[in-house]
Amino acid sequence: MNETFIQLAYIASSVLFILGLRSLTRPDQARRGMRLAALGMLVAIVATLAHQQIVDYRWIAGGLVVGVIAGYPLGMWVPMTAMPQRIAMALSLGALAATLVGVAEYYTRIHEATGLGRGTAIALGFEVMLGALTVTGASVAFLKLQELITGRPVTYRGQNVVTGILVVVLLSLFGMLIARPDNTFAFYGLIAVAAIFGVQLVMPIGGADMPVVVALLNSYAGLAAAATGFALNNNILIICGALDGASGFILSLLMSKAMNRSFRNIIFGAFGSGPTALAVDATGDRTVRSLSVEDAAIQLAYAQLVVVVPGYGMAVAQAQHQVRELAELIERNGGEVKYAVHPVAGRMPGHMNVLLAEANIAYDRMYDMEEINADFERVDVVLVIGANDVVNPAARSDPSSPIFGMPILDADKAKSVIVMKRGMAAGFAGIENALFYAPRTSMLFGDAKATLTKLIGEIKAM
Repeated sequence: MNETFIQLAYIASSVLFILGLRSLTRPDQARRGMRLAALGMLVAIVATLAHQQIVDYRWIAGGLVVGVIAGYPLGMWVPMTAMPQRIAMALSLGALAATLVGVAEYYTRIHEATGLGRGTAIALGFEVMLGALTVTGASVAFLKLQELITGRPVTYRGQNVVTGILVVVLLSLFGMLIARPDNTFAFYGLIAVAAIFGVQLVMPIGGADMPVVVALLNSYAGLAAAATGFALNNNILIICGALDGASGFILSLLMSKAMNRSFRNIIFGAFGSGPTALAVDATGDRTVRSLSVEDAAIQLAYAQLVVVVPGYGMAVAQAQHQVRELAELIERNGGEVKYAVHPVAGRMPGHMNVLLAEANIAYDRMYDMEEINADFERVDVVLVIGANDVVNPAARSDPSSPIFGMPILDADKAKSVIVMKRGMAAGFAGIENALFYAPRTSMLFGDAKATLTKLIGEIKAM
């Protein structure tokens, strides 16, 4: 009876996870999807606590208390700008849990009279290899995103050779474990080399590609959980791990496509290795045209069509509410406002959509790149708020640029472009933006939130 309850609860939990993922495909149902997924996790935890193999609840109770104490502030108080590194931290901890479970299961099984079967050894080896790799890889990603270490690629001569050697060693140790499941040297050596490989894999990757890497590491963590499920004969871990692994991999593919990059180029390309010189025109003109708040207010107040392009700078300044207020003023004056959202704007997929929705901006006002690019030629003013690489025309015109071929928002085709930035710093890709020097572009320097507040005041005073 108890086992029947657990398996039925696991099935219900799996259904809730699937329904939650399905709801996340639509912005207006995303909150419902998160609630369904949270309920599914609660059901899975309750079912697991009913397992007959548990002989002492003290450690489990302590873990639940620590998890709640740590999880609440991470969910409630971490700002959206820090969400990618929070996800990287969570991936590292989740992968650590899977690795420790694998170690405990291996240790227990090789000391049992029944021994360790080859199938279980394969599952445990796969689990700890992917788990250890994800622990260190996600930790490096967190340090890079948090800027505790350099976000630029860290490379050295012969790096790809070292990576290849590590891969060969990993496969050799895995083969030794399959041949002799009780070979403790192979098992623990697999963990150590995988941990080194995780650092080796992520250190050469620049900050511009870090969101893709985090999505890929999420896939690894999911596969490690699925392997744990096979080793423990636990259906919920198999299902959830497969869902996590598949969704993380698909997300990586989508983000790579949005950047016109391949996985091989991301992992070995050292993208964002340093500032790249801007290709200039024949006259060598690189003049930046600065704009006053008063002049910007006049342009926006009388524009018929304004497109707002949000970026990471808007997220840092937490200026989304001022953006909505400015849009309302423009619309009162008879103008129309749209929001152009690039797939990789910010530091994770959907970053800008979530921030704009937080300011009560309707989802039907947010346009994907494919939907709005054809409209830019008739746009009176494009207001770029903290975006950089996603509007850089070098992606279309400069074959020497690292982002050449990356699909971008065609903001430079508008009649006028106002770029709001604190300064002339390069974006995540580490290259200068040709848009800033275009004849139709004016720079409005300053903190986005403070500058937008001034703009709103000027328009109201007209």
